Amino acid sequence: MGRVAGARVLVVGGQSRNIGKTALVAELIRAFPEANWTAVKITQYGHGVCAHNGAACSCAARDHAAALDDETDPGGRSDSARMLAAGARRALWLRTRQGRLEEGLALLERELEGESGGGTSHLILESNSLVGLVSPTLYLVVLDPAVGDFKPSCRRFLERADAFVLRRPAENVRWNLPARPAYVQEIGQELPAGLRALVEERFFGNQKGRKA
Repeated sequence: MGRVAGARVLVVGGQSRNIGKTALVAELIRAFPEANWTAVKITQYGHGVCAHNGAACSCAARDHAAALDDETDPGGRSDSARMLAAGARRALWLRTRQGRLEEGLALLERELEGESGGGTSHLILESNSLVGLVSPTLYLVVLDPAVGDFKPSCRRFLERADAFVLRRPAENVRWNLPARPAYVQEIGQELPAGLRALVEERFFGNQKGRKA
């Protein structure tokens, strides 16, 4: 679709909330500043309950199926603020009703198409369900064996994952996962060398002499 389809897209999903999806997005932004990322946090909600934390909140778009905010405060406490603070050229927060993600994606497309200078060439998005609508350059899924919850949206697209980022050692994983590369990284640790190499290959493999 439009600008999203024309960009190199990195999608970070995860089995549940609070397992470090945004932390991974921020680490990837810091690790590859030359990508000049546009970062997008996607939240789906329904029945007056926020998909972000399971509680009633005011993040819902009350009048439309989707709403989009442009983060401007890198010192804020929101996930999009963390992305901006990590070095994203732009950080957006897209909220959609459950089952209306396609309309939200269209809203995002219109916003990106309106940018002057064609600056959106590398997108990094936090979402599971998005991979049902686009074919990302790379789809990473964050898993934590210590967490019992497993989002249906994550299970549904698990076969689409290019690699897993495990918040606990691999021998503790109790699920039957597709045969994909898996990198163990506790929150706060540096990006594993193998994961760095995978991102570099997919996003910068055709660029000679890339600086470290």
